[in-house]
Amino acid sequence: MKNYRIQLTCSFGLEAVLKREAQALDFENISVSDGYVEFTGDLDDAAKANIWLRTADKVLLVIGRFQAMTFEELFDNTYALPWTEIIPKDANFLVNGKSFKSALSSVPACQSIVEKAIIKKLQTKYHIEHFPKTGAEYTIQAALLKNTVTVTLNTSGPSLHKRGYRQGQVIAPLKETMAAALIELSYWRKDRIFIDPCCGSGTIPIEAAMIGRNIAPGIMRKFAAENWDFIPSDIWKEARKCAYAAIDYDTPLNIYGFDINSHAIEISKLNAENAGVDDCIEFECVPFNKLELKGDYGVCITNPPYGERMGNLDDVERLYRDMGKLFTKNDTWSAYFITSHEGFERLYGKKADKKRKLFNGNVKTDYYQYFGKRPPKKS
Repeated sequence: MKNYRIQLTCSFGLEAVLKREAQALDFENISVSDGYVEFTGDLDDAAKANIWLRTADKVLLVIGRFQAMTFEELFDNTYALPWTEIIPKDANFLVNGKSFKSALSSVPACQSIVEKAIIKKLQTKYHIEHFPKTGAEYTIQAALLKNTVTVTLNTSGPSLHKRGYRQGQVIAPLKETMAAALIELSYWRKDRIFIDPCCGSGTIPIEAAMIGRNIAPGIMRKFAAENWDFIPSDIWKEARKCAYAAIDYDTPLNIYGFDINSHAIEISKLNAENAGVDDCIEFECVPFNKLELKGDYGVCITNPPYGERMGNLDDVERLYRDMGKLFTKNDTWSAYFITSHEGFERLYGKKADKKRKLFNGNVKTDYYQYFGKRPPKKS
């Protein structure tokens, strides 16, 4: 089977996490750049990436990469790519683009040139003037960076954060990919207690349960490339079959989600049921100042309210003080908080052991990490 460079896009700051995921899936020739990770693989690997990756936004096939300083170079190099092997006669192909620090800076003009080149190439095979575009969707991107053009084909369709389980949500929900990344950046393991005291629609506890049970995040959804003629359908069937066989139903999990909003708790329960993990998460309506830690050596990961997103700033800052009071009482607990509030450490009452810059949507945030004592080694 033919090999491609396969590009995995992600939020800025998550490249290292995504690289570790790619390594765990045994992908080869992995490289990292700002906002994406690439590896060399075949179409089986593209399907595997879509179904298994927790922190990637999209899986793109790199169709070509070349230098272009003029529109003529852009047209000729795009025309030279093997479009007749990829795109059928009725394909609904769409072209989008972006340009950064390149001589060809007009994105609409670049998109138009690329589309014209593709149509001209397809006309050599299909011998028609107008393409009906009534079939499967093929989304093509021409990304220009410092005069290097990377032409890709989006195998995922909608972003991979859309797992399919979140039918209800609250104000300022955290994307599933970011929730998974917060967990992957923590020291939580499935034999430790896990809590989210500001669970909202339940995304963080649900992602933790899916990790704990080894449920592939894309197992329930469809992908754009499943409708493409040049990818055999049995590739997707086999990838899903392997994913279902890998689920761990036996290991007990201690995962809890709390929120002051009773409506949010009901949404969380529904979403957990949709994800198939409602039997291993306990959701309860509890305000933070009434919360008690369950046992020792637990892990808290939460996306608390912050001023730019929601809530009254005085209430938010009071919550941060309460968090510091609770978690400093028990030094076996580890606690992780994502917020854009620059005074978080002062309000919490302690400097974080580690801090990492992340983007929650378009909001620049910090991920504050407080490490508790390590659990005793099991004999």
